[in-house]
Order: sequence, then C-alpha cells, then structure tokens
Amino acid sequence: MKHLILPIFTSLLLSIGLLSGQNTSTTIEGLLFTDGSPVVITMEGGEIIRIASLPTDAVLPKVFIAPGLIDIQINGYMGVDFTGDELSLEAIRAATKALWKEGVTSFLPTIITNTHERLKHNFAQLAQAMEDPEIGKSIPGFHLEGPYISPISGFRGAHLEKHIRPPVWTEFMEYQQAAKNGIKLVTLAPEMEGAIPFIRQLVAKDITVALGHHNGSASTIREAVYAGASLATHLGNGCANMINRHHNPLWPQLSEDQLSISLIVDGFHLTPEEVRSFHKAKGTKKTILISDALDLAGLEPGEYIRGERKVVLTPNVIKFPAENVLAGAASPIRLGVGNMMRFTQCSLQEAIEMASTQAAEILNLKHLGEIKAGKRADLILFTIENGEVNIHKTIVAGEVVYSRK
Repeated sequence: MKHLILPIFTSLLLSIGLLSGQNTSTTIEGLLFTDGSPVVITMEGGEIIRIASLPTDAVLPKVFIAPGLIDIQINGYMGVDFTGDELSLEAIRAATKALWKEGVTSFLPTIITNTHERLKHNFAQLAQAMEDPEIGKSIPGFHLEGPYISPISGFRGAHLEKHIRPPVWTEFMEYQQAAKNGIKLVTLAPEMEGAIPFIRQLVAKDITVALGHHNGSASTIREAVYAGASLATHLGNGCANMINRHHNPLWPQLSEDQLSISLIVDGFHLTPEEVRSFHKAKGTKKTILISDALDLAGLEPGEYIRGERKVVLTPNVIKFPAENVLAGAASPIRLGVGNMMRFTQCSLQEAIEMASTQAAEILNLKHLGEIKAGKRADLILFTIENGEVNIHKTIVAGEVVYSRK
C-alpha cells in the first residue's frame, strides 16, 4: 500500500511546488511609485509575472514599491575599496550586502586610476564576485573610471597624476580579459591622445563610453559623441574650480542632445541651482543619479590615510585637502532620490527613474529598472520621512535580501 501512496504524495507536492526545482509564486503589496495606487505584485522564478490592483476593501499598504536602485558609479562602501590593495571576494560580499540595506539591487563596482597591475588584479577579483551565486545578480558589470583622463589639476580630481596615461587598446583588453568581459562602462577624457579611435573601439564592443575628468573643447566633445560616447560622468564635478565662463566642458556637454548626464546629488558636490539647471537642460530621460561613494562611506567621520594620501571624511562628503578637491561622496544613492525631489520639485516617479530606469537604459540592462511582467523582480519597499527615502525591504530576483526589523 505504501508503494502506491508515495508516488501520489510526491505528485501532490510537485503540483503545489513544494519540492526543489519547482518555482513557487510569492506576492508583495505596496503603493506603486508611479501614482501611489495600491498594488499586489506576484513574483515567480525570479521575475515579475503579474501586477494587479488591490481590492478596494483591502487594507492599504504603508510603503511605496519601486524598482531597485541601480548605482553605476560606486568606488567602495563601508571600508571596502574596489581599487584597494586588499580587495577580496569576502570584502565585495560585505559591501554588496551593505548596499542592499540602502536599496541598491544592482551596481557597477568602479575601479579608478591606478597601476596596470592593480587594475588587472582587482578586475579579476570583481569577476569572481560577478559569478558568485550569493551576490552575482547584483553585479551586472564594472565601471573603469580612468586612467585615461586629464592629468591637469582640478580636472583630474583626486586621481593620482602619476598613474594617468593615454588609452592603449591592448592594455584595456588585458583589463577586460581579467574582468571576464565584465567592464560595461568606461569614463575617459576625449582630448587625450588616441581617445577618439579608442571610443569607437569600445562602442564596437558594446561598452558604454562616458566623458569625465576632462577639459575637452566643444569640437572635441562633439567628435567624441559622433564616435559613440553617450554619457557625461558626474557633470559639474571632475572639473577645475576656475574655468573660462564661455569655453569650458560644461556647456558643450549640456548642449549635446545625444549625451546623458550622471549627477551626484548629495547636496555637496553640486548646488541645488546646478542640479535644477542640469535637469532642466537634459530632462529626466537623460539624467542618471549616482552616488560616487568611496570606501569611507558609512564609516565614522575623521581623517583617514588612503595609500599615500590623507583624506577627510565629514558626515556628508569626503575631501582631499592637499589639492582642495572633493574626493568622493559619503552618501548612498537613496539620499539622492530625496534630494532630487527637493531640489527640482520632480515627482517620486521621476526621481526613482533617474536612480534606476535610466541607468538600466544606458547600460542596455533590459531585464532591470522597471516594474513590468517579465522583468527581473528587483524591488524596494520604502517610506519617505522628512524628504528622505527609508528602505524597509530589498528584493533581488524575487528573494528578500534585506528586511528592516
């Protein structure tokens, strides 16, 4: 008799999805970020399969629901430096989990100007993380910021001048090989020798090219756009304090319709007036919020030694006092969402799209950045308190990776 019961019982378990290998659906409820309407979202197999309105007699949710935040420029977090000499898989795991608490479901670990050996080594470490079953879904690729940038003081920002160099394709391909083809975004200076043909080669490999830390003329910027550059990295930063009021890199980048812009909206890298003006010029569809956070973000304020230099971490921003420049941000991207709404009076929908949808668009991550059936179930549940986005739950590929107690 038991030989007859067992197959029937197994069949029943399979039919309701309780045995491994069978997808089961789960649901979450929230106020849709686009219009505040109460919805229930059904997820299965890591994807969104249905979005439906809650019944009119249902208890209204108290949290908003939106696509997970996508940070395409983050240099490190909570003591983990993606360009540092002690980068490891465990360190990348720790940084990723800390970012989940901030609502970041996908990010591009950003490696900046350094030695050839350091870049190769750290990209190899990041490639391991991209393949890691625990955190790999949150790392769709990497961002190389430098070393092909302007060596001029001010424009180079906090990048070390001694490591800045013109682009060489064979050198870059060594980095890409170490990264297992994971480099998806490159920030460079278009006026560097060989930069324009280098841009064409990157675009031919489906790598997004951004202009940053540069002093390109209007004609050079236009030539770079024709070659395929599509983004201006942290516009208004990576720029000298004293520039010509007419002939500088800002106006050409704002006037080029093909260029999107990324902005650090932490309240310190840019003034509210700059943010408003840049957003008015480009609009929501061409504006991307980034954190540009350094490894010191999330740590206690104070003086820190990084390599051969001293940096100062304030409660709000990181400074490099030796050259009187900002060294990076100390705020997660979720704070930029609230600041964007406050500075520009844009809607919650627009602010979230600039911190998620537009980032996915420029990197051609078609499965991310939207709440639609068939998209990956990367979602955040949050409230807005005193103008600040507070994360209650973060979901990556249908799995809850952070839940506030």
